[in-house]
Amino acid sequence: MAANDDTPPTDTAQRLAETVGRAMYARDHCARAHGIELLEIGPGYARMGMVVRQDMVNGHDIGHGGMTFTLADTAFAYACNAGNEVTVAQACNIVFLAPTRLGDVLTAECREAHRKGRSGVYDVTVAKPDGTIVGLFRGHSARLKGEVVPPEELPS
Repeated sequence: MAANDDTPPTDTAQRLAETVGRAMYARDHCARAHGIELLEIGPGYARMGMVVRQDMVNGHDIGHGGMTFTLADTAFAYACNAGNEVTVAQACNIVFLAPTRLGDVLTAECREAHRKGRSGVYDVTVAKPDGTIVGLFRGHSARLKGEVVPPEELPS
């Protein structure tokens, strides 16, 4: 999955993204604690899934917006780090379009909208399996120094 168009990624770029995704997930205690799973990753792209659990439901008996945000933010993190350059969130926001409920299966799909220099913009759609969009998230990234996976651990 290419970031800005329908051109498929090169095998090398795809393998790099998959390696980075596995390495990040192994260290991502937050994602694992919330049951967030990495479903797919590619250059500038990530798809994550999560089931709304009892401990994610608020006092109105709907999914807590912070959990939807966390899922979207996690997809954003994986997409913007897929090129093996340490990248963090600079700013982000979300619009909640529909409530979630206990047991809902949510998928967050993140695509790179623009990247130049050290900055990037990423869009995340959080949806239910029936296509209901529950949230639209936009993240602005800032690249730092360093790699997610050391060069000696990369696929050849």
